[in-house]
Amino acid sequence: MTRVCWQCGSRTDDDRRVRCGCGEPLWLDTAPGAVPDSWPDRVESMWDVLPLLGVEQPEPSAGLSTAAGGTPLLRTPSLDTDGVAVHVKHEGVNPTGSFKDRGTAFGVAAAAARGESRIGTVSHGNMAESVAAYAAAAGMGCTVLVPADIADERLAAIARYDPRLVRVDGDYGRLYHEALEVGREAGVRFLNSDAPWRVAGQATTALEVLAQFARTDEIADASGAGRRSPAPDVLILPVSSGGHASGAWQAVRALTAAGLLDAAPTLCFVQAAACAPIAEAFERGDDEVTAVDGGETVAYSIANADPPSGNRALAAARATGGAVVAVDDDAIERAGERFAGAGLAVEPASATTLAALSPLRENGTLAAGDTVALVATGRGFGGADASVTADCVDLSALGSLFG
Repeated sequence: MTRVCWQCGSRTDDDRRVRCGCGEPLWLDTAPGAVPDSWPDRVESMWDVLPLLGVEQPEPSAGLSTAAGGTPLLRTPSLDTDGVAVHVKHEGVNPTGSFKDRGTAFGVAAAAARGESRIGTVSHGNMAESVAAYAAAAGMGCTVLVPADIADERLAAIARYDPRLVRVDGDYGRLYHEALEVGREAGVRFLNSDAPWRVAGQATTALEVLAQFARTDEIADASGAGRRSPAPDVLILPVSSGGHASGAWQAVRALTAAGLLDAAPTLCFVQAAACAPIAEAFERGDDEVTAVDGGETVAYSIANADPPSGNRALAAARATGGAVVAVDDDAIERAGERFAGAGLAVEPASATTLAALSPLRENGTLAAGDTVALVATGRGFGGADASVTADCVDLSALGSLFG
């Protein structure tokens, strides 16, 4: 699988290379001529839409890898905001509860096709759990590197799949790069946040959204009137490392080059205000993202102070006429409550997408009548408030509750 630098165009067939000599991340080469000339008849898993990316495609192993993706796109009128019609791509129904399963499924399939038997990742959240689970299902060895101060409950969620778990004391930001070097020497394939295989798998989120819109004859706008909409006007994702944002951009580029999109969606990304290096760079008008000293936030899973694909995410927003915004914890929590009111339990990182609608309306990126797709990247059961109490009545008095 040839890899290409998004920035300078350099190419390599070294499938262990993750970054270009210019310092920017690589992604898999796409061939517009290899893209089918029509949308798939079904979207039951990520593998149904992956051909639309035009990359060399591995065969998934039976079992868990075949189950990634195929998540629902829900029309949610109760979440409409300021005349904007909202759809939610519900990634929480993936096998381990987040979009990370898409990149992991691709990576595990590609590694298995090469006869590799050991994979790993650097993560303390969804990606760690995903890699550990898929490795277990594939019978592969797995190493997960986590920060020394990881919370016990997060460690327990990863440990149940029995990977080799290693706490690492020191600069967690450097661990991304160190793991790639150590993994190359030790023969461990690290499927980190923006590895080309992971980005290709995660591109299927956007591919599915666009395929689902394209196969729907009428999409209603916020007024309830029907109008033809072959793609959402805007696709909104949380952004941390920039890997998922990169995948969305790669998907849009591939479909545009293949002539499958009448009009490409605008890509918008959102960060938590306490740790928002990409949003700050966008606001300044910079072309490069500068690392920040991140603060605490309820959306800890997207609090990446030095995102390895930050520049690429920044370029994706600009190239599509989008924006990168930051929202504070109060707005995130209110958005989470609105999601719950629509029957959706999402993690705080996912709630940022709904919270982003107001600032995107204010800066003119969104307009009344637009149709948006929010990518709810993961389910929210793990962050539920355990202090909540409920009334208790004797069984004999149950009828009095409804009197």
